[in-house]
Amino acid sequence: MSQEGYDKLRAQIKQLEEVERPEVIRQIAEAREKGDLSENAEYDAAKEAQGKLETKIAELKGVLANAKILDPSKLTKTDEVQILSKVELKNVDNGMKVTYTIVSEGEANLREGKISIKTPIAQGLLGKKVGDIAEVTVPRGVMKFEIMSISFG
Repeated sequence: MSQEGYDKLRAQIKQLEEVERPEVIRQIAEAREKGDLSENAEYDAAKEAQGKLETKIAELKGVLANAKILDPSKLTKTDEVQILSKVELKNVDNGMKVTYTIVSEGEANLREGKISIKTPIAQGLLGKKVGDIAEVTVPRGVMKFEIMSISFG
């Protein structure tokens, strides 16, 4: 994972623990004050929200605990596609150009042009060099991409 992805994950955990957790606790206390808990839908909903929140926090902490931060400057092969590569592609069939950065699963965000290393496109690009044609099998068939450039960042 990149340092940026690691920092975003830490910020997300902090938000959940310091903002959302106290809010759920407040909602439980407020619902508890309304009396009989056996028929209190607000209390049940707040407890369920608390359970989901704690599960999410635990999952994110697990990801953080197992994360390895990759330093792009220490990646040795800049001539072939690998994790953290920024790859400019041209669709061979329609000529459309697109740029993707290959990142860990937790950092993927298509709006930012970041695709998970586990996606079929990223898998088809790994190890390819500028000028290579990557044939990628996607749900609607085989797509062919020409690798125009590879960089980091």
